Amino acid sequence: MFQPVSLFIGLRYSRSSKGNAFISFISFFSIAGIAIGLMALFTVSSVMNGFENNLKTNMLGLIPHVEIAADGQTQAQMTQLQNDIMASEFVKHASLYRHGEAILQTNHDLHGVLLQGLYDDNASLYKISDRVTQGNWQTVMASRYNIAISRYLTRKLGIGLGDKVRVIMPNASSYTPLGRVPSQRLFTVAAIYETGSEIDMSLAFTSGESLQRILKLPTNSAPNLSISLYDPFELDTFSASASNILNQYTVTDWRQSQGTLFAAVAMEKRIMSMLLGLIVLVAVFNIVSALTMMVSEKQSEVAILQTLGLTPAQVQHVFMIQGLYNGLIGTSIGAGLGLLLSAYINEVLAGIGLNLLTGIALPVKFDVMSLLVIAIGSITMSFLATLYPARKAANVSPAEVLRYE
Repeated sequence: MFQPVSLFIGLRYSRSSKGNAFISFISFFSIAGIAIGLMALFTVSSVMNGFENNLKTNMLGLIPHVEIAADGQTQAQMTQLQNDIMASEFVKHASLYRHGEAILQTNHDLHGVLLQGLYDDNASLYKISDRVTQGNWQTVMASRYNIAISRYLTRKLGIGLGDKVRVIMPNASSYTPLGRVPSQRLFTVAAIYETGSEIDMSLAFTSGESLQRILKLPTNSAPNLSISLYDPFELDTFSASASNILNQYTVTDWRQSQGTLFAAVAMEKRIMSMLLGLIVLVAVFNIVSALTMMVSEKQSEVAILQTLGLTPAQVQHVFMIQGLYNGLIGTSIGAGLGLLLSAYINEVLAGIGLNLLTGIALPVKFDVMSLLVIAIGSITMSFLATLYPARKAANVSPAEVLRYE
């Protein structure tokens, strides 16, 4: 099969087992360095994406992505707004709901939570029914003064399914002969949920009607509107598309309550990628060293090739192909090992004795686009590393090199 002469010679140089042993060692070290760097980058990127996806599912799945305050609107107006918002392509679900800061008290302990009152019978906004481990979510919605709390809170408060818990609302109070007393009521634990995230420590659910009563709100008081997006990270895009609606109301979003945590995770992912990318960068510098020494060693061969009709551009392509070959081999090996290690990371950790807590596994999520960017970046750096040595080879003067041959 026909091959361009530059490609043929470049591949012959790359695959040659003879020559300077030190140059061969540096070439091997560059390939190994790129492979190890890519493997580490693929693994860390996949695990960090898994952590981020778990946080997005477990934490952002239980809180409103966007909340629109009623601000004196009527129930009919908020219902109409709900219908208008649902027309957006970014909105997965919109539901009327209330919330208030509450204290859960038992004989064992007390704990502060954000109590959310939902009006959506199927709980599709929060998918709580998917996370209920004991009890029945429909009981929470169908009957008054029932509550759903996390497994963490049941252990902390020393209660279980069917037990009573006193719900105290510090922001809603009434005057008594003893003075101002916070509104309070006994609720029955009708469901226990578990997400495995920090949200378990600070969130409880009840029906919107029950929360309205304990908050002592008028019966005609309109609830807020809670919006769930298909992708919470597309918040800015949604806000821009619905600006004509949102500008008329007081709007809050998930970044105000959980944004710091996600920003920290994103920063950690970028820092880890940058540090591991230095491994690839060091390996790429080895390509420069190996090719530079290769050019010095093969000056006579380059001069002979030029006397046989090879142009300086073709000579340059020979060494560019040789360096790019090392980059492609290292990237391919590293990408394959990275995907394999990511897929079996928990088994590998267990095999070397680095077991996590019982029942806990490292989450892994493959983001094809980010992995492609990493691989293409490695190949691009390998290509750039060939430019200087290849240019140096192209500038070899046959007359000078062959004068004393």
